[in-house]
Amino acid sequence: MSRRYDSRTTMFSPEGRLYQVEYAMEAISHAGTVLGILCDEGVVLAAERRMTSKLLEKDVSLEKIYRINDTTLAGVAGITSDANNLIDSARVFAQQYTLAYNEPIPVEQLVQRLCDAKQAYTQYGGLRPFGVSFLYAGHDDHYGFQLYHSDPSGNYSGWKATCIGANNSNAQSILKQEYNEEGMSLKDSIALVFKVLTKTMDAATLTSEQLEFGTLTLDGNGKPALHVYEPKDIEALLKEHGVAAKEDDTAMQS
Repeated sequence: MSRRYDSRTTMFSPEGRLYQVEYAMEAISHAGTVLGILCDEGVVLAAERRMTSKLLEKDVSLEKIYRINDTTLAGVAGITSDANNLIDSARVFAQQYTLAYNEPIPVEQLVQRLCDAKQAYTQYGGLRPFGVSFLYAGHDDHYGFQLYHSDPSGNYSGWKATCIGANNSNAQSILKQEYNEEGMSLKDSIALVFKVLTKTMDAATLTSEQLEFGTLTLDGNGKPALHVYEPKDIEALLKEHGVAAKEDDTAMQS
């Protein structure tokens, strides 16, 4: 039945479905896991990095966590080229707002602008939906710390903790059980991130080559402070939380 209705982005099936959008979401479900947790002290983002070849240069660029402006980080799951296009657009939106109003763009307004661009690609012929989902970690003076998720359809929603990419349903189940709505510290959130990742990645230990990691907190002056971790910082965190791979295991992997 779907063959008659999936050749065009703009064609609805008799059940009211847009198959091209659903195919884009299916592509994201096979991408590396991206996890976000909102806590009292800030927001934690972590992403699984899948190395396709040992010959690739690991530290040339980030592939999963991006800095949009001084108040917002984004984690992506899906097609990297689509993500790069949308991240560039988000940075332009943020800078245009700052130029016009001399203040950082509110987080939800930035998310909405990007989702408008995503949604446009689901309603015109000759286009395909962007095959990428985002987690946005941001802070503004209106609502403080915020965590949003957006998908290829252009929908977005706010979350306390969520996961996109591979094994996201398992991750969501763990987050529902372990997330403490009474209040979590940044350290507790990082520990929960590693607990979820070891389950979704089916690994008892983790390495900095497998992960990208970022946090959004406030500095001593109450201003947003973004921190995208270097590999050595990730290794230190893994050791602190007891999930770092031993040197013998790392040597065997390489």
